[in-house]
Amino acid sequence: MKLVVGLGNIGKEYENTRHNTGFMVLDHIAQQEGLNFSGPRQEAMLTKWFYRQEKTILAKPTTYMNESGRSVAALLNYYKLEPADLLIIHDDMDLPTGQLRLRQKGSAGGHNGIKSIIAAVGGQKFKRLRIGIDHPEHQTVVDWVLSSFSKKQQPEIAVGLDQAIAAVKFWLQTDDFAKAMNEFNHKEK
Repeated sequence: MKLVVGLGNIGKEYENTRHNTGFMVLDHIAQQEGLNFSGPRQEAMLTKWFYRQEKTILAKPTTYMNESGRSVAALLNYYKLEPADLLIIHDDMDLPTGQLRLRQKGSAGGHNGIKSIIAAVGGQKFKRLRIGIDHPEHQTVVDWVLSSFSKKQQPEIAVGLDQAIAAVKFWLQTDDFAKAMNEFNHKEK
């Protein structure tokens, strides 16, 4: 069993914001696969997805971004999973809009949701799928991450979301994250 957690903020006002890129990926998977989220349970909206015989829990924490670790730790405990079975999908300002970067482990890189998860699970050894949202030009970081993608960025993020879904499926199919990194980290949009 795997746990795939998309990070974001709950509420209509945050739905299409840059910080909700993780939620967007899971919402697209659910739409494509005919899945419905329910809950909250363990402070997350959940759905079960059977992809290529692999049972996967898709989770969207309801704790708001900066407290995501509470939900992730509760989910790992409830499903008796290890951080090695965990994939976190989140936005990244250090990447161009829509570009992916998969990592096996690492620091939070300034991302408060990831900081919360590292603290809650007791380490950095969990998989991440980062999706670029670019740097703010004339806005504060908070205003940038809580704003929607521009008209120019919408095609770029659409491609990024499609690639992210393909990367998740590739990982579940192969159960080889290093191979997924090789396949998707250097792809051009």
